[in-house]
Amino acid sequence: MIHLQSLNADCAWPLYGRDSIRALEVLLQARSASPLMQQAGLATAQLAMAVAPHAQHIWIATGPGNNGGDGLEAAFHLHQWGKSVQVSMTVPAEALPSDARAAWQRAHAAGVPIADGLPSDGLKNLGQQDLVIDALLGMGATRRLQGDMLTWVQAINQSQAAVLAVDVPTGLDADSGQFLGQSQDIECVRADHTLTFIAAKPGLFMGHGRDMCGQIWLADLGFTHSTGGSEPAVWLNPRTRHQEKSHASHKGSHGDVAVIGGEADLHGMGMTGAAVLAATAALHAGAGRVILSLLSGQATLSATPDLMQRSWQSLDLERLHVVCGCGGGASVKTILPEVLSRSMQLVLDADGLNALSQDPALQSLLRQRTQDHPTVISPHPLEAARLLNTSTTQVQSDRLKAAQDLVELYQCTVVLKGSGTVIAAPGQTPRINPTGNGRLATGGTGDVLAGLIAARMAQCLAPFEAACTAVAQHGQVANDWPNGQALTASRLAQRLV
Repeated sequence: MIHLQSLNADCAWPLYGRDSIRALEVLLQARSASPLMQQAGLATAQLAMAVAPHAQHIWIATGPGNNGGDGLEAAFHLHQWGKSVQVSMTVPAEALPSDARAAWQRAHAAGVPIADGLPSDGLKNLGQQDLVIDALLGMGATRRLQGDMLTWVQAINQSQAAVLAVDVPTGLDADSGQFLGQSQDIECVRADHTLTFIAAKPGLFMGHGRDMCGQIWLADLGFTHSTGGSEPAVWLNPRTRHQEKSHASHKGSHGDVAVIGGEADLHGMGMTGAAVLAATAALHAGAGRVILSLLSGQATLSATPDLMQRSWQSLDLERLHVVCGCGGGASVKTILPEVLSRSMQLVLDADGLNALSQDPALQSLLRQRTQDHPTVISPHPLEAARLLNTSTTQVQSDRLKAAQDLVELYQCTVVLKGSGTVIAAPGQTPRINPTGNGRLATGGTGDVLAGLIAARMAQCLAPFEAACTAVAQHGQVANDWPNGQALTASRLAQRLV
């Protein structure tokens, strides 16, 4: 039996890019008594039996490479176990690479029904209790789907049956989580389950990977850290429990957070709500004291009475954990030199980042901040593109590189928000956060995250750990949100502990 593991947010799983996986494949094959393809096929068959034990029909779509060989090996085992299996091949057997051709010979000799091309009636004979195994393209695919391959993917997605993807859903880039060729259309298998081999890949947890992979499973095929090979490029960010406050503590034990933002016009209208959300989040997350400093210079009645309200000029920035930029508008640019120069610890977000991207002098001040006065920046992809002087498309095509480029450029902790938020910092292996869902795609949730990060820093977590912990919790609250109840930023902030 092959060891299968369900990947979840409770553990820090190592993630490897395609180049590292290829190197590990060579290393493992040299040490293995049986071909890795046979092990992968057996693992696929075992998971198929586990997720669809009552399937009357199993249809396996196999592609032109080793991913297709994995599917053929799975067909061999499922047929041996008495399951009704039909294999469809996109290319003739003689066009397969040697290992995959050997898998075809095993399946053919065992009597597995194998045909070229899609069934003439598509997949109409498959019901909801049946199973499709996607073994078309693996992690090596990089080009946009076209022609017959796209037709096959569309046929899989139109079937009623459950779908199990082998290694990675066909059409998904295993490194970036984007559709192959940066397609803007959904040209990817939408799987209910994805079984990945040796180690998990970053793209399964970023971008469209979160929507296309379903439940993610791992068959390590004998790989462990003691096996050797390169270190992981990134880790999956684990869900952590925040420490309860000790009985002997007091408000001064848990740090003071100041939120500076909330520009308003002459009529008191504007973006004060963003600053209020960040401050409310810091308060509910357990900061000892939270000060709201509106750039409008006015107090707001929309804030909870638990928040102290003061002008930013009166703040002792050298003793505060500062959040700056939420709803700051154009006014934030005038105060950023002092905030960057004096704040003990700083979370820079939203309009603070926009101002930073436009002013080399502010960028220089950020880089001059020391380890004793750390900074976390939390851009969404468009803000990251501005900070890097590139496009959103370029950021999304390699979110890990974008986050690390920001670290290198600004010498601070970076939280690159989005599907699979990336957390990176100087001297740290980056993390991808697996918690969260589309409910967070509403105005103000980023302000809540900024306040939460500041609260964790105020509670003596190092900036990288504070960011990792806050991002995981922020997403988990969304995961745990009751069905049928709208998630708004204000409700999210009040649900934090």
